[in-house]
Amino acid sequence: MLGLNRTENDQKRPVNDILCFVLLQSQPFEGIPFKQCAVVGNGGILTNSSCGAEIDQSDFVFRCNLPPIWGNAVVDVGNKTDLVTVNPSIIALKYGKLNEMKTAFLRNLTSYGGSFLLLPAFSYSSNTAISFEVHNLLKKYQAKQRAIFFHPNYLKSLAQFWRGRGVRAYRLSTGFMITSAAIELCEDVKLYGFWPFSKNPNGKPISHHYYDNQLPKPGFHAMPKEFYQILQLHYKGVLKLQIGDCQKR
Repeated sequence: MLGLNRTENDQKRPVNDILCFVLLQSQPFEGIPFKQCAVVGNGGILTNSSCGAEIDQSDFVFRCNLPPIWGNAVVDVGNKTDLVTVNPSIIALKYGKLNEMKTAFLRNLTSYGGSFLLLPAFSYSSNTAISFEVHNLLKKYQAKQRAIFFHPNYLKSLAQFWRGRGVRAYRLSTGFMITSAAIELCEDVKLYGFWPFSKNPNGKPISHHYYDNQLPKPGFHAMPKEFYQILQLHYKGVLKLQIGDCQKR
């Protein structure tokens, strides 16, 4: 359905058949398909990877859940951002559901330039109000960022597609969803920071994220099964998975 097993000569489905961004009169992306895309996860495997420069050379960069892309982290993760996801739980915990911390939220968004903010407005009914509040807030203060949402039919189809391949969980992880979308939007996709294990390939302990060691809720995501599917896509040549350090240029 989603073109995940395509060959180099296969035609992709039109993007607006797959991704419906409901707040814009037309699909928001110019220049699709993008040639080289980076999907940057937040795994601790990125620490001391020196992948930042390589990531920033990509034509389009996807990021997850408003990660820190400043200070010393830039060397490893870069700072170019074209699309970043926003988890409503982050807004609730860090910005008090925007009740009294709107200015801090808008100020912190400047780190992501004029990127698209992808919110899960239709994943659950509890996410809808806060997602539209973010959209209205950006519009009211004429922020550079724009809020976009996955169409609910796409979310349903995506879950069904991966469930048929053994990925059964309460919900797909954000990184796995935008990886699926990137395959539709880009000619070449390279993943960074996707490593759901507590040790790197050399057996050295690493943190869960490159910026903290907060673990996900048990049973909420099917990380090992998602990672298995990512490996299969890597072996089939559908995408590339960066695990080790990046070569310094």
